[in-house]
Amino acid sequence: MILWFTIAQIAVAVVAGALCLVIGLAGRRPGDVSIGSMVIVQLLLIAQVVVAIVAPFVGNAPTGSLLEFWTYLVSAAVLPIAGIIWAFVDRGKWSVVVMGVLALAVAVMTYRMHVIWTMPLA
Repeated sequence: MILWFTIAQIAVAVVAGALCLVIGLAGRRPGDVSIGSMVIVQLLLIAQVVVAIVAPFVGNAPTGSLLEFWTYLVSAAVLPIAGIIWAFVDRGKWSVVVMGVLALAVAVMTYRMHVIWTMPLA
């Protein structure tokens, strides 16, 4: 994994999560800002999939478990989609809070993916 890209992903996911939590707890329903922030998190995860496929071919091979890394990556890539679907099904304020929690979960999972990629036997 690329360090600066990992930091950017975590920062965007934390900001999106905090934003969704604040919007949801303020009683607002899903809108352009909350759903848009999750779309950005999802786009970064798609870019991470591309980076994870290309990186070993250019000399940046993982040192940890490749199976564990891909399990985290695929699971993290499903979370924003699930949150957006939830927001369209349940138009209440709690769906925005759920999206915030999911974005924060993506941030934690991204950090764990970086640890698995860079540290042997992590």
